Parts: sequence; structure tokens; C-alpha cells
Amino acid sequence: MNGRSRGGITGYAGIGAYVTSKWALRGLTKAAALELAPDGIRVCSVHPGAVRTGMTADFDESFTAGQPLPRFGEPEEVARMVLFIATDATFSTGVEFVLAGGVTAGPPTVLTPAD
Repeated sequence: MNGRSRGGITGYAGIGAYVTSKWALRGLTKAAALELAPDGIRVCSVHPGAVRTGMTADFDESFTAGQPLPRFGEPEEVARMVLFIATDATFSTGVEFVLAGGVTAGPPTVLTPAD
């Protein structure tokens, strides 16, 4: 598993309860956004992938090797995203912001036509 909060964006075998809890947060984000929008309150969720924290301190760079941006994110990058959502993304509500090195975009494999 590469980036635990990404479990709310993609599925993972063997940790169904965990993935379910993350998907539930996505639904709650959308429901709360709809309920609170009339009061001018925006609701968004942030889904970080592999971020260098105490929880990932023992993981080496091979953990992120399959990502399009093959490195760990930094806590400051997550903080800057939250600041952006709060101050600049003022027309965004009910959406997920993913910080996972591009891993949810698809595999970084180049497909070539068959000869």
C-alpha cells in the first residue's frame, strides 16, 4: 500500500474496513458540502499519499518508486494545499484534493502499438 489516505481514492485488497472508512469520508464531504453550502460553508477533503512523517520514517525510497513523482511528499506540501483550499479555492466544495505524487493518474507505463 502506497499512501494510506489514498485508500479513499483507490481500493486495496486485505484492508476492506480501512478503505471503507476512507470512502465514507468522501461521502461525508459531499453530503456536508450540500448541507452547508446555503450557509456559505465549503467542505473539501484532503487525501495525501506517501508523506514523510514519523509513520513513514522507516520506509525507504523504494516505497514510492512506482509513482509518477517518485518521492515522498513533505508535511509542508500538505499544509500548503490546505492553505490553498482555505484561501484561494473559494469556488470549490464537495471535492477531494489528492496529494499522492500523481499515482492516481494511472500507471507511468508508456504503451506502444504492436508491430
